[in-house]
Amino acid sequence: MAAPDFMGLALAEAKAAAEAGEVPVGCVVVKNGEVLATANNRTLRDRDPTAHAEVLALRGAAKKLESERLIDCDLYVTLEPCTMCASAISFARIRRLYFGAYDPKGGAVESGVRFFSAPTCHHKPEVYGGIGEAEAAAILKNFFAAKR
Repeated sequence: MAAPDFMGLALAEAKAAAEAGEVPVGCVVVKNGEVLATANNRTLRDRDPTAHAEVLALRGAAKKLESERLIDCDLYVTLEPCTMCASAISFARIRRLYFGAYDPKGGAVESGVRFFSAPTCHHKPEVYGGIGEAEAAAILKNFFAAKR
C-alpha cells in the first residue's frame, strides 16, 4: 500500500478554494498517519479575515482531538504561512510544518519576519519547505493570471 499523499490532499483543497474564487491555499493536519482536518481559504465566503486554510484546519483538528494543543501533529499547507498562521501553528504546538510554495511577499517562515526564529516564539516546529512547490506555485499563478 502506498504512503498517504498529504500534500496531495492539501493541493486538492487549494484547487477547491480556487474554484470557489478564494486564494488557492489548502491545508491538512495529520496525527499518526490519520487526517484530522482539511481546509482551504474561506476569507471571502465567510467574510472573515482570519479564515485562512491553516487556521481552519487547526480549529478542526483541535475540535476532533478535544484539545488546543496538537501535540505530535503535522501540518501540510500549499503556501508558506503568513505571520498570523505561523503564530497559530506555534500556539498549537504543531510538530512538523510542511509547506509547498515559498511566499517572499507574505510568508513568515522562511521569508519576511521568520516568525519561528523570533526570541518571542514559544514553540518552533520542524519546517520543511518546497514540498510540492511546482504544483502549488502553478495553482497560485494560474489563479492570479485569470484574475488579471
